[in-house]
Amino acid sequence: MTKGTVLVVGSNATRIELQGGGSAAIGQYLNETVVPVMALIEAGYRVVLATPDGTKPHIDEASDSPQHFGGDEAAHGRARGFYADDPSMNQVRTLHSVVDGGLGGYAGLFVPGGHAPVVDLMQDAEMGAVLRHFHEAGKPTALLCHGPVAIAAAMPRAREFRAALIAGDTAGAAEFARGWPYEGYQMTVFSASEERIAEEHLLLGRLYFDMPAALQAAGGRVTSNPVDFAPNVVVDRELITGQNPSSDHALAAKLIEALARPLVMA
Repeated sequence: MTKGTVLVVGSNATRIELQGGGSAAIGQYLNETVVPVMALIEAGYRVVLATPDGTKPHIDEASDSPQHFGGDEAAHGRARGFYADDPSMNQVRTLHSVVDGGLGGYAGLFVPGGHAPVVDLMQDAEMGAVLRHFHEAGKPTALLCHGPVAIAAAMPRAREFRAALIAGDTAGAAEFARGWPYEGYQMTVFSASEERIAEEHLLLGRLYFDMPAALQAAGGRVTSNPVDFAPNVVVDRELITGQNPSSDHALAAKLIEALARPLVMA
């Protein structure tokens, strides 16, 4: 017996566009994926992993380090082993099959970060259907680091919204965001100052837009911890957002707390 099933939505993106042409290698962060999932399983929940194309997410090489596990090499090793071998991380479904099969049986939703969700999930129609279901049902919806940008998919014209951001058309993006169910929600996401560090040391180029600016253009009330890479989690109604990789444990705890509470309709 389990307490319920949590849907984990991963990304299939492996590269992201950079200003001036070209792209950078990206993926999903190991700790941001494994730490919350392992916590959910330990708390008695079953996990189902789904991605747009039904293949396992690529792990960003920058995240495959003890650094993201508090310098604990043993914890890093356990995480690698879990991601490589645990059935919950290898029995991957397509988002289409999950939506088509019905979302009523899922108790909560979790979206890990890494830059990958910025490419595919934030403009994926089936991701949008998933988000709208969880929003309307008031079910816990947790997203970490760059993952919160995926909630843009819930807007009616998510693909046009992202294209406007890339074009630098903030006003146009705001127009495409009309009808977004998360307008007015408090939230956090990987900060602009943290992104500058990632651009300089990991991406080796500038992204077309910052994550806080994107969510603010859509109508989100975005706040950030002014201390770069310090943990920060924001909870507003069913939405739980974590700012950066070091928010992994705190976000997992908030999600498990929310799953244990009675549902409150949005």
